[in-house]
Amino acid sequence: MKKRLVIISFFVIIFIAFITIWNFSYREGLEEAYTPIIEAPSGKVIPLESGMFKRSDFSTDYVNLPVDEDHQRFLKDYYNNRAFLGAPPTIPHPVANDHSVGGNTCIQCHQDGGFVEKYNAYAPITPHPEMINCRQCHVEKKTDATFKPFAFNKETPPKVGVGVNNALIGTPPMIPHQLEMRESCISCHAGPSAPKEIRTTHPERINCRQCHLPKTNEAPIMDESAFKRSFKTTDEK
Repeated sequence: MKKRLVIISFFVIIFIAFITIWNFSYREGLEEAYTPIIEAPSGKVIPLESGMFKRSDFSTDYVNLPVDEDHQRFLKDYYNNRAFLGAPPTIPHPVANDHSVGGNTCIQCHQDGGFVEKYNAYAPITPHPEMINCRQCHVEKKTDATFKPFAFNKETPPKVGVGVNNALIGTPPMIPHQLEMRESCISCHAGPSAPKEIRTTHPERINCRQCHLPKTNEAPIMDESAFKRSFKTTDEK
């Protein structure tokens, strides 16, 4: 009888140990699978500024680099390569491997830019080379037409030119587009692949957003009646 109790107690202990370990393992597995939800910040948010310093090593080179008049990009090409305003640009050239995600192929040309003889053009520089799964957002362009007519109209791109995006006459132009994933200003506004109309004349001033502020549609807090422009041009007295 005593021997049976010992055997039964042994199996009971083994069973309790099994239940304890299984329960611990199960709960630990749940913790690993849980992805905490990050709540979007409320109120006004200052976009991340560290991105604009990432390509600062190229700024002096861009100043001294002669403009290649025969291979310039224009804003028309920039917007034609997007399904709508703000959309990721499509891939306008053949893709070597349809199953590649982009990290090993796209980055070869689009991390630092430069002239690509194969396509007779300068490769636009990506402002976010750290996101190696390029083709998660950028798709190969197959056609300019749509499969079915629809009522969607492309939003009109922001205008560029002297005084268009300036808060006041003579002030630095404001940033008319979102900054998320476009923090590196110099990627689009400097270098040989930058569209001619938005190419900056002073890429060596690395801290762009010290003078250029994001443009919003919010009404100004100040009383506008307290401020009046007394002239329309900088030369007008």
